[in-house]
Amino acid sequence: MKNKIKILVLVFAIIILLPARATGQGMPVYDNTNFISFTKSLIESAKQTSQLLKTVQFLKTQKENIEKVNNVIKQLKAVRDIARNNQKLFDMVQNDLREILNSPYIKSDEVNRVSESFNSIIESSLEGLDYIDQILSSNNLKMTDAERAEVLKGIELQSKEMVAEIEAKTRRYREIIAFREMQDKINNRETNY
Repeated sequence: MKNKIKILVLVFAIIILLPARATGQGMPVYDNTNFISFTKSLIESAKQTSQLLKTVQFLKTQKENIEKVNNVIKQLKAVRDIARNNQKLFDMVQNDLREILNSPYIKSDEVNRVSESFNSIIESSLEGLDYIDQILSSNNLKMTDAERAEVLKGIELQSKEMVAEIEAKTRRYREIIAFREMQDKINNRETNY
């Protein structure tokens, strides 16, 4: 923009300072009023361009701010979903494990295996929560908000997989209990023939 103004001033100075013989035949004659209005329109155009550049920079800054807020919202949603999944996981383990272990159809040597399988999932869930705490609270991990949101989404997916695994194990143990109960009824039925 400064270069344009310098060029316009230089052109204007050359036109004004031209010797009289240079304005003779063959040289065009300029109307100063047209030249002045042209100069004014160029200056006004330069001002508008400057304002447009400022507006573009402002919009870029706002876009970056919106992306930051969007990433923070994604992080909060992911943490909320992880917390829900972990709460569901703990509730399922607490209720279902008690029900399975209290069944008379689970053998004493199976109690440890059942407990260990459920405990390994719970421990994995707790490790995930510790990792989330490190990601969100530690400045040592140089991560952008987008990278944090991506990691949290991965952990959320793992927590959903753990819930599905607990559901599958619970269903399997219930099927084993139902099968053994049916076997017991068949083996201990009274015959009247």
